[in-house]
Amino acid sequence: MFAPPPIVETEVFARLPEDSRRAGRRSEWLDVQMRGRPLDSFLEGPSFDRQGNLYCVDIAFGRIFRVAPDGSFATVADYDGEPNGLKIHKDGRIFVADHKNGILLLDPATGAMTPHVDRPLLERFKGVNDLFFAANGDLYFTDQGQTGLHDPTGRLYRIDGATGRLETILDNVPSPNGLVMDRAEEVMFLAVTRDNAVWRVPLLAEGRASKVGRFIQLSGSLGGPDGLALDRDGNIAVAHAGLGVVWIFSPLGEPLYRVQSRTGILTTNIAYGGPAGRTLFITESDTGLILKAELPVPGQTMFAHA
Repeated sequence: MFAPPPIVETEVFARLPEDSRRAGRRSEWLDVQMRGRPLDSFLEGPSFDRQGNLYCVDIAFGRIFRVAPDGSFATVADYDGEPNGLKIHKDGRIFVADHKNGILLLDPATGAMTPHVDRPLLERFKGVNDLFFAANGDLYFTDQGQTGLHDPTGRLYRIDGATGRLETILDNVPSPNGLVMDRAEEVMFLAVTRDNAVWRVPLLAEGRASKVGRFIQLSGSLGGPDGLALDRDGNIAVAHAGLGVVWIFSPLGEPLYRVQSRTGILTTNIAYGGPAGRTLFITESDTGLILKAELPVPGQTMFAHA
């Protein structure tokens, strides 16, 4: 349908140190999600703080790391959980989507993890996945669990930034994952992993979804679209986990660039950063690496930096 887009090469920004790798260790998450594949970590959820540090999580072994601009790792939290997504509030609070425990708050000074939303109406989530802050402080997050084409009951939620009220936006998604809003914050783009697609979710003035459709239908990979990010031109970056690629699409869905991993194929999540904001950082979960690539357009300013 489209000509192959230009390839953008990646390089290694940071490598999880050997003394932080848990080779030979098992976890419930690995047993189920990776069918017991012996990985020593599973990096995800990259997000920058105001000091230029990159936070990321290790889903498999319940850890949260802070990666300094020089690529050195420090362990911020090590706890009984399965942290998946991470986003930082403009007031400095760190929100974590934990597959096991719901939405948590991380104290970066002490490493303490406290529940924020864990049992709506006294029911557990299926397994929350990723988060996004709108400019008004509303927090959107996905609840994926084991949903897929066989069980299209994954959910997209919003927590009202002013009232704290939890609302369900969608409840019929076959594996909702990464999410990002367009520049006008009138449309939510939603990675639907098992559908191998990115959905377009227009939001009405009162916040309800309307006329939801597929924005991009992908093909191939051993997984599907995972993390999403936006740049200042409204282009959408899509981490295609299981293919080793991050696609950059125009606001009209035209492929602009193919950002290519040369290490592993589990390109799971992404965040823009660097001095000019034009560096795309990529968690490559197969090898415990964080990759980076230079792009022509800076990333959209995140809520933490607004």
